Amino acid sequence: MKFLRQTARVFVGFTSLLAPLIALWGALMLLAVLATRQVRAVPQGAMPEELKGIVAREEKKELSPLRQTISGYIDLMKPHVTVLLLGTTVAAMAIAGRGLPSFGLVLATLLGGAMAAGSANCINCYIDRDIDQLMGRTQRRSLPSGRVQPLQALIFGVTLGVGSFFVLAFFVNLLSALLACSAIFFYIFIYTLWLKRSTAQNIVIGGAAGAVPVLVGWAAVTNSITLPAIWLFAIIFYWTPPHFWALSLLIQKDYEKANVPMLPVVMGERETRRQIFLYSLLLLAVTMMLFAMHAMGVFYLVGALLLGGILVYMAVRLLLDQTKKWARTLFWYSNCYLALIFAVMVLDRVMH
Repeated sequence: MKFLRQTARVFVGFTSLLAPLIALWGALMLLAVLATRQVRAVPQGAMPEELKGIVAREEKKELSPLRQTISGYIDLMKPHVTVLLLGTTVAAMAIAGRGLPSFGLVLATLLGGAMAAGSANCINCYIDRDIDQLMGRTQRRSLPSGRVQPLQALIFGVTLGVGSFFVLAFFVNLLSALLACSAIFFYIFIYTLWLKRSTAQNIVIGGAAGAVPVLVGWAAVTNSITLPAIWLFAIIFYWTPPHFWALSLLIQKDYEKANVPMLPVVMGERETRRQIFLYSLLLLAVTMMLFAMHAMGVFYLVGALLLGGILVYMAVRLLLDQTKKWARTLFWYSNCYLALIFAVMVLDRVMH
């Protein structure tokens, strides 16, 4: 009987831990799907003028003035990007703590992280409003469409940034607040104001801003940055170029129109496909480091090899096939890849 009671306690403990992990995995997959929806929508620039007018009138009919205003400000925060960042943040928290930490800590970290990401995206929209007006993919954003005025967007972005610092500093810790603020400043001053319009390596270096949320999540739990956290950062850093260059192949004409020196515009499609393949190989190698340094176990190794192998296979197909089909497929899968590999990390960390 004693053995049965012990077995029952172990089973209950395991299931109580497994339930939030399954919820986390489901949330990550949902965020990945939401992030891919930005490509599936029909760009306004590709619509006939008559259809643009119909869409605009229908949107006005459906939304009241208050809802239009709220929708405009939410759109400035680029929720399809923010949700994926928050997914990696909470995954990093679970990895650092070998399970989900307290609900209050997760809530405060995600709130501060959402405000920080929203701040960077708002100010990015303010700075890039001139080129957003030229690109079909971005013409329906809040500033080009006139739903929000530029000064209001800037004030909203700065307010979110200040608010994120105080939320994280008071309810989480100072280190996480400083890291989130560093990401805001890097995204605005290094990426948006400098790299984006000056070099084809913009998304390579600028990708560091999108990798900081895992450091924020790690610091929220441990109040420190250790080597495994740096490798989590590196995984997102090296994931960003193949992910974003696949998108840039799909909307290359937009970047040409706006005179943004994305890699396909500057170096051509062939070189872009080659770089996607090389970075996919590099990403696969980087993911192996967590196993090599004994931060992750065999479960992670198998998952990382499988997920990375699929990405490399798609990069090879993209390299050989000159159509846009594999660029679209790779972009879609890259979002799923990021969600899945972090889910595998969480499960491995708990079992390891």
